[in-house]
Amino acid sequence: MFIGVQGRNYWIDTIGEGEPVLLLHGFTGSHSTWDELVSTHQAQIQWIRLDLPGHGKTEVTEDFTMESVCKDIRELLAQMSLSSVHIIGYSMGGRTALSFAMSYPEMVKSLTLESASPGLHSTQDQLARQTKDEGLAESLEQDGIEAFVEKWENLPMFESQKGLSEDIQNRIRRERLSQTPKGLAASLRGMGTGVQPSWWDRLSTFTKPVLLVTGEWDEKFTSIAKQMEDHFLNATHENIPQTGHAIHVEQAQTFAKIVYEFIVSSETR
Repeated sequence: MFIGVQGRNYWIDTIGEGEPVLLLHGFTGSHSTWDELVSTHQAQIQWIRLDLPGHGKTEVTEDFTMESVCKDIRELLAQMSLSSVHIIGYSMGGRTALSFAMSYPEMVKSLTLESASPGLHSTQDQLARQTKDEGLAESLEQDGIEAFVEKWENLPMFESQKGLSEDIQNRIRRERLSQTPKGLAASLRGMGTGVQPSWWDRLSTFTKPVLLVTGEWDEKFTSIAKQMEDHFLNATHENIPQTGHAIHVEQAQTFAKIVYEFIVSSETR
């Protein structure tokens, strides 16, 4: 269903009953990213899947930022009569989940970050990343979605996905190709790592349970997660063997088991 916030329409669906868990997908993804996860534990969990701006069915009507999207999510949850939720975010969705938790900690029961970061440390790094993302946005607008996806899926970060079944690889590719150049370009400009707030100095202020999930073969984000674990007050890091960036796809059953057990345990903390 669509829910309107300040003139913007967000696509959200809910599956199951029980503890509310908000799911935030990564760049080039959509609510469909979580199909396998939401098929589990439906008697214990209410899975809430949101298409972030510029992805899936949530179209871009005006400029947005990480801060404005987090504010919209707060309003969306209020319209659903949810005062607090567990949140799981993957990659870009993990950065969004963390930004929401930093901005509205009272609305977060627990936080699961899969292959995510708190942003960049220095202004120099942020400016360099903004330049890089602007280049990607321009290539999307000039060359179209197919050329972009061809380059995107061949990034070293996704190399391990080439070992997945042909059916799963085709499913991922269809999801990426279903996006629009306009939407992805707007996402890069509004919610890219270079333009989002850097949360490194504030991680220690978040007191709720945090689960950091990374893949063994994803050395960059494994290193970031280890650093984040040292900053958070109440964090656990799970590094999954023989897995890359997208654990929820590459090791779906393992991911579902880990996050479910974490959510249940966080209820008793």
